[in-house]
Amino acid sequence: MAEFQDLARTFRYYGKKRGHRRTGSPLLASAGETLFSAAMLLLGCCGLALLFVTLVIPEWRVNREFVETTCKVRDKQIREKKSENGIQYVPEFEVELAGGRVARTNYDIHKAYSGKREETQAILDRFKDDDKTRYSCWYDPTDPSVVVLTRGYRWWLWLPFTVPISFIIIGAGGLLHAMLHWGKSAERRAATTFLAGERELLFAAGNHYFPTVPRGADMTNSPGTKLNYRLPMAGSPGWALFGILAFCVVWNGVVAVFVVIAVGGFLAGKPDWFLTLLLLPFLLIGIGAIAVLVRQLVLTTRIGPTLLEISAHPLHPGGKYRVVLSQSGWLTIQNLQVSLVCEEIATYHQGTNTRTETREVRRVELWSRKSINIRGGEPLEVEIELSVPADAMHSLAVASNEVKWSLAVEGDAAGWSGYERAYPVIIQPAGGVS
Repeated sequence: MAEFQDLARTFRYYGKKRGHRRTGSPLLASAGETLFSAAMLLLGCCGLALLFVTLVIPEWRVNREFVETTCKVRDKQIREKKSENGIQYVPEFEVELAGGRVARTNYDIHKAYSGKREETQAILDRFKDDDKTRYSCWYDPTDPSVVVLTRGYRWWLWLPFTVPISFIIIGAGGLLHAMLHWGKSAERRAATTFLAGERELLFAAGNHYFPTVPRGADMTNSPGTKLNYRLPMAGSPGWALFGILAFCVVWNGVVAVFVVIAVGGFLAGKPDWFLTLLLLPFLLIGIGAIAVLVRQLVLTTRIGPTLLEISAHPLHPGGKYRVVLSQSGWLTIQNLQVSLVCEEIATYHQGTNTRTETREVRRVELWSRKSINIRGGEPLEVEIELSVPADAMHSLAVASNEVKWSLAVEGDAAGWSGYERAYPVIIQPAGGVS
């Protein structure tokens, strides 16, 4: 009976409260995420296409396809219209083209209104409405009634594109995430991860297998210059820099569009105080993101690559190995140390929630030095002896528990906050073979 009751609750349309937690249907949540992401992607694509049709293509045709000729101005005036932002102005001309044909034009292909009458008047003042002065103009060969008095490309046309592009990025990212995790529970995702990458079935010792020990094949596929292997770093500062840069571009690009709208309202004498106040926290977040980006850029450039090479891999309890540390950059390090670190990662369930906790269970300091000056072209290189404790727990990777070992390089750069870079290693059970 309990099995049938569980089966009846596999799909739930509503949220059920349990204490301070609220549960619901994972399938419905995935469907909602997919629909939302698809709507964002569709909206972004439609917006992008609309902007191309209304802004980019007309300007491109003026510069590439319109036919150049000459004309004289017969009449000029300022046309006005009322809008929510006050009175808007646009210049209007009546011109006579070579051959006697008469046409009316709004100066450029976009016929853009302006909230400043003096700017519109300045455009009119460039042209004299007499019979002697002739000006260059361009007309559409497919519709000769379309005439412009100026051409060129305007940078501000690309500013609105940040809005649909951000929608496309959010929508595509959400769809990709939804497809990768559709219908998969936390346990299934953990099992899938277990079968891939680091968690492949590994290491045979005679006729005995260690299926729960990670293989770590990517840790031995890069030969070193001093020792046998160069260890890969877990995570790269370059990816962190790229992520912050992408966030800055998308966030500040979207905010810039609304800032232009708000500033335009002030210049037109119709300030939108609600929009201005609403923008303030978004502006502060954007400025903070730029500050973090600058700091990360300086850290990435001043603190150069950290390389670790090791004499053998995988490792064994009680074994002794040689490690070469190479630290480049252009900085002064107050303290630099290398440690062998063990972390335990546990995944457990509380009701319908899944939680993952990481805890450092052991740290063995291998080497440290204070007051180091590193200059470009002269990296610090030291050889370190690595002694694995005889009672060290071997590396482990199962569905709900992991034991991870790594070599941690930690430094305190003068004038900057500390940095830490980890290089995973595998410790086999006693008696295993490489």
